[in-house]
Amino acid sequence: MLHHEIPRRKSRQIKVGNVLVGGDAPISVQTMTNTETCDVEATVAQIERAVRAGADLVRVSVPSMEAAEAFGEIKKRVAVPLITDIHFDYKIALRVAELGADCLRINPGNIGREDRVRAVVQSAKDHGIPIRIGVNAGSLEKDLQQKYGEPTPQAMVESALRHIDILERLDFPDFKISLKASEIFMTVEAYKLLAERIEQPLHLGITEAGGLRAGSVKSAIGLGLLLSQGIGDTIRVSLAADPVEEVKVGFDILKSLHLRSKGVNIIACPSCSRQNFDVIKVVNALETRLEDILEHLDVAVIGCVVNGPGEAREADIGLAGGAPNLLYLEGKPAGKVSEDDIVEEIEKQVRQRIAVLKAKATS
Repeated sequence: MLHHEIPRRKSRQIKVGNVLVGGDAPISVQTMTNTETCDVEATVAQIERAVRAGADLVRVSVPSMEAAEAFGEIKKRVAVPLITDIHFDYKIALRVAELGADCLRINPGNIGREDRVRAVVQSAKDHGIPIRIGVNAGSLEKDLQQKYGEPTPQAMVESALRHIDILERLDFPDFKISLKASEIFMTVEAYKLLAERIEQPLHLGITEAGGLRAGSVKSAIGLGLLLSQGIGDTIRVSLAADPVEEVKVGFDILKSLHLRSKGVNIIACPSCSRQNFDVIKVVNALETRLEDILEHLDVAVIGCVVNGPGEAREADIGLAGGAPNLLYLEGKPAGKVSEDDIVEEIEKQVRQRIAVLKAKATS
């Protein structure tokens, strides 16, 4: 099967907890909690759900000192690296650095006085944690708004370079940066301009992308345009939806570009009148049942004899609809399956295959 390799932009590698970002590290998928950070129980539960869905990194908003103390409790209870989202108050940044934050998301230019910026950067150096600069088209500096008249890719890059200059002046190269807008072309152009100017890793996202379906489509197009050109080291799909959905869509985007393979990749035909069983029902049931599997497997579920055998042979496990429906394992026919047994049989075969793979890996 032809696998197109996308050459990645060369970037400096940073470390967010135990996750490498940039360089030749896999593109990491992150999300952000939407619980009240002071509600430690709810936030920990949501982080754990995101991790089960595969999240490599999770960002937590820390709007107050009270939230900073709650963050300290949350950090003790989860293993995934946590990025703290801080705006304006430099004291919060200093406190969460002490409490174990793995990355500070803070814009140096928004903290104010030079001595405050210096204190935050020194704290990041002392604790060995990177900084993420986040530029957003909706909150550009007033003078840039006047200079450009409206948000533009050039305005976003100029804003980014201001924050970067502060960190470079303080001899702090361990940062990543995002340039988010809700307009796809503006976002893509801004990232492309900045990618040529700096060596640091880039965090990709389309901000305020929208609800689950529209936001997923917008993110897939925007991030896909950049990732397909080798730009991007970590991604967040911003949806007005459960953070778990953000993680799933993030992995689906990376899977479709062969940039990451995590979990079961279901190859399914569009429903058409040729199908010999209810493909949609089978695929939905399998997606739900196989959600816990993080190892990579290709599973083909094809409803008819026209495309079925060919697709089924290419996958690790395949099912081709017909009279009878035929199961294929590693490209070879392996028996007939009645319509009522399709979901059970495919799940059984997937779990057996994973068990064999795990046994090989440990032997």
